[in-house]
Amino acid sequence: MVRPKKYLGQHFLRDTNIARKIVEALQLPSGDTMSVLEIGPGTGVLTRFLMAIDKIDLRLVEIDRESVVHLIKETPALASRIIEADFLEMDLRRLFTAKYSIIGNFPYNISSQIFFRVLDERDRVEQVVCMLQKEVADRIASKHGNKTYGILSVLLQAYYDIEFLFKVSPGVFNPPPKVMSAVIRLMRNNRKKLDCDEQLFQQVVKQSFQKRRKTLRNALKHLNLPGPVAALDMMDKRPEQLSVEDFIFLTRSIQQSEGVRRI
Repeated sequence: MVRPKKYLGQHFLRDTNIARKIVEALQLPSGDTMSVLEIGPGTGVLTRFLMAIDKIDLRLVEIDRESVVHLIKETPALASRIIEADFLEMDLRRLFTAKYSIIGNFPYNISSQIFFRVLDERDRVEQVVCMLQKEVADRIASKHGNKTYGILSVLLQAYYDIEFLFKVSPGVFNPPPKVMSAVIRLMRNNRKKLDCDEQLFQQVVKQSFQKRRKTLRNALKHLNLPGPVAALDMMDKRPEQLSVEDFIFLTRSIQQSEGVRRI
């Protein structure tokens, strides 16, 4: 069998038991069929389990031509389901007209970029089940107060309930990565819209963590914050000490203050 080449830092899962557990982590609806997009199917180890589920309308996106040829050769029925494209650049609204879920063994070096696209699609992406580098999984699922808590933690947790499911050792991949992997699940929460300007919220979070060793007062000082905002107790804290709700409150306070320069 010809194996697709490694592309974009991807390591191909070869353990079918792990693949089955990942697919079983998808929360299936009780009645209607669920639209699912698999990112980077590679050799199709997840795809085979997904194809066996009746309640899934499956689409696949794969950037590597060699992998596409391999998948169609092994499973001709995939020819109408697979899109040869870059997930980071494709028009998702043309592919799905309604809500959908995402699953995949994410290439390590673009996993953060994938999650920023998920944020862009947050009103339509209901859940994400994925395997990625454990360090990134820890960061995404981290709660405030931890050193691993950061930009993606806050932005994703504002819209998704995140669960760390299980760790995966390097030996189940071909080629084996030099790091541990992990599987997490993101489920869209009930928050339709943040109680603040959402664009400003993202800007405040990103700017705060760019200088994470500084207090918020110093990290955001170029905003020339007015007295009432600068006097908030939280301004003496470091960004990892603030919860999602704290960042929403801070953003709303900045938003409501007159004369504040946007980042």
